[in-house]
Amino acid sequence: MPQPLTSLPSGPIKGRVSVPGDKSISHRALLLGALSTGTTRITGLLEADDVKATAQAIAALGAQVTCEPPQWIVKGRGVGGLLQPDAPLDLGNSGTGARLLMGAIAGHDITVTITGDASLRARPMARVLEPLRQMGLLVADERETLPLTLIGTSDLLPIDYVLPVPSAQVKSVVLLAGLHAPGRTSVIEALATRDHTERMLIHFGAELSIENSARGRLITVTGDAEMHGCDVVVPGDPSSAAFLISAALITLGSDVTVENVLINPTRTGFYRCLEEMGADIVFDNERNFGGEQVADIRARSSTLRGIRVPAARAPSMIDEYPCLAAVAAFASGETRMEGLAELRMKESDRLAAIAEGLQTCGVPAAIQGDALHVTGGAQVSGGGLVQSQMDHRIAMAFLILGLSATKPVTVDDGAMIATSFPAFVETMSGLGARLKSSAGARL
Repeated sequence: MPQPLTSLPSGPIKGRVSVPGDKSISHRALLLGALSTGTTRITGLLEADDVKATAQAIAALGAQVTCEPPQWIVKGRGVGGLLQPDAPLDLGNSGTGARLLMGAIAGHDITVTITGDASLRARPMARVLEPLRQMGLLVADERETLPLTLIGTSDLLPIDYVLPVPSAQVKSVVLLAGLHAPGRTSVIEALATRDHTERMLIHFGAELSIENSARGRLITVTGDAEMHGCDVVVPGDPSSAAFLISAALITLGSDVTVENVLINPTRTGFYRCLEEMGADIVFDNERNFGGEQVADIRARSSTLRGIRVPAARAPSMIDEYPCLAAVAAFASGETRMEGLAELRMKESDRLAAIAEGLQTCGVPAAIQGDALHVTGGAQVSGGGLVQSQMDHRIAMAFLILGLSATKPVTVDDGAMIATSFPAFVETMSGLGARLKSSAGARL
């Protein structure tokens, strides 16, 4: 049943908080733990619906998964050791979990059906299946959306695969499958995408090389791999932190610090945009945290200006465009975000959902090709009912926008926020945001 949420015009947002563990790293830690021998101990795992779905899936495939706070413990099966599950694997709303599992499953002599909720079943899987089919995975179904039945093989073929579009998920799927193939499997990407898979494969003991070539960044993994369980510390998710930082920037008198946020260079495009817009934002206490760079990010309310966001920046901030659009609504002049075709492949058609939500809140916004134009100003009327399209980031972005709008903003369903940021409402309320449920209760 839908759970509408409303944000009301609020006073200053202030405080020092942390955010849940990074979702991308959490998925990968579980999967690589399952594909390793021995025990993997994960601290800071994102305990949200999407990641729990991945944990349940690897348990169904034979890994032992337990939660012993503050750690999650995975006793793996080793590369090639996953078992036939007794039932279809239900990944809920987790596109990352579903796609990465395809790469892990491909190198096993097992038949697995993967499914999910209505939103995930509508999302395209073709570009993940394409390289896996080249490697030898069989797909029993003619369609290319879930549910899909995959027939793996222990005789995968190594390939050299050029990414047709920048996609960390497709890259990761090929590398995970390559662990099972003899010889060397390579991925070539013209634009660098999130490199968490590469970093974590090395951390677990896989043989992996990265070099620059004439065709782009060349990542090669050696197959018949032997990986060993290890300790993983998951830093704070920069995509979740983006909502808190944005709330501070657009709400008068605000001052928020978010601790232990991942600042991997492949994930910081959003923050570069904020700096170009004139945001008062500072990275403090930069340090290494479990093999990744982290920092405490401080943001204070700012006078912002519109900017052009080039398409080349998209891979480093693909999940933050809803948040950037909310900020752009309060920036003087036009913000033009280019190269957003990938947004149509997310939990919803995010590009359309962002534009429609802005228009509902009285913000001039238009889509031209794969670019979004937002004309901002000091005043945003708000007052609308935004359709979240079952997309957690759309819901959070427009709740943030409502904090500084003239009138309250309601999102039709906030239930999906639990897929990535279960404590979002409590965290925002603790900072001073005014949020209420459909029943009218202050949260």
